[in-house]
Amino acid sequence: MDLAIWQIVLLVILAALTILDALTLVIGLNFPVITGTIAGLIMGDVTLGLAIGATLQLMVLGVGTYGGASIPDFTTGAIVGTVFAVLSGQDAEFAIGLAVPVGLLMVQLDILARFTNTFFLHRIDANIDKGNITAVKRNILYGAFPWALSRALPVFIMITFGQGVVDFILNTMPDWLMGGLKVAGGILPVVGIAILLRYLPTGKFVAYLIIGFVATAYLKVPMLGVALIGTALAIIYFKQNFNKKEPALAGEAGLVGKENEDGEYED
Repeated sequence: MDLAIWQIVLLVILAALTILDALTLVIGLNFPVITGTIAGLIMGDVTLGLAIGATLQLMVLGVGTYGGASIPDFTTGAIVGTVFAVLSGQDAEFAIGLAVPVGLLMVQLDILARFTNTFFLHRIDANIDKGNITAVKRNILYGAFPWALSRALPVFIMITFGQGVVDFILNTMPDWLMGGLKVAGGILPVVGIAILLRYLPTGKFVAYLIIGFVATAYLKVPMLGVALIGTALAIIYFKQNFNKKEPALAGEAGLVGKENEDGEYED
């Protein structure tokens, strides 16, 4: 199976939009689960794309980029992993094994994009001093190009070679390396969830965590069922803790006003 030109164009555009969305609109394209699904739609296997994107989404649940920090770009990894998995007829584990090193590689390209943007930032500062608002707006738009290229260009290079790259990976990568990547793909979602739980009030709601674990691990409840159970528990908690009225103290019912120095209430 070879990629059609329209597929390559759409995948490259998708890669560019992921980082631009993360920096501007944040409508969901920067989430691996969304990007993987769209990549699967383009490749003709939505189910596989969704499975790959959802697994990678678990890896970044507890990770965020703050203060200019660069993190593994598993959104781009979802695109590349989905494409190669469909081209080679492999499963989601194979795609995760490819997406992890791609995401780590993108850290370096993300830093390069940030470095390149300093050029436009200095031009913006200079035009602010001059009061040239038009030039400021223009250079802000120019700054989007390094970000877009940092994702679009590597994706284009990877998917343009198509089956040749996949065959090279399948034939030259040793079994121990592929096995290690698959193991990492299975461990990293757990790490992401653990990091997320570290910053949530887990101790306060540990009973709900146990209920969800039992429903998933022992009762084999599907994810949708677990989500509905969680929603029901959240509604119950909200009603019990946020809809209560402060009870009036005995002997104070009907007292209105402010208490004076003599202990009497005045209107």
